[in-house]
Amino acid sequence: MVKKVFRVTVERILKEATHWSVRLMAKAAGITTWQVRQIWEAADLKPHRLKTFKISNDPQFGEKVVDIVGLYMNPPDQALVLSVDEETQIQALDRTQPMLPLRPGQIERRTHDYTRHGTASPYCT
Repeated sequence: MVKKVFRVTVERILKEATHWSVRLMAKAAGITTWQVRQIWEAADLKPHRLKTFKISNDPQFGEKVVDIVGLYMNPPDQALVLSVDEETQIQALDRTQPMLPLRPGQIERRTHDYTRHGTASPYCT
């Protein structure tokens, strides 16, 4: 049973949820939630955790960050500083890089970048 829970946790992708929960795994494996917790703890698996990362390839990234943060920290007199972001209800889940999978001692990792599939990206310089 332990091997099955371990294998399913790291290899199977859920259709009904984004990550394995203790309850979902217990139901799928036909065991108690306590047993799932014990197996995951012994194997150092944390399927509920996720880490994202973003590495900019823009050679002027540092300078741009300083400029933008500077606007917030010390805005020009009588200036209006606006921040525009994407619509939060849109989930663009097609990542530009493959996910780095869950394994013992390492949470699942994925890049912050994704393919926009035609959505607008206003950019001001």
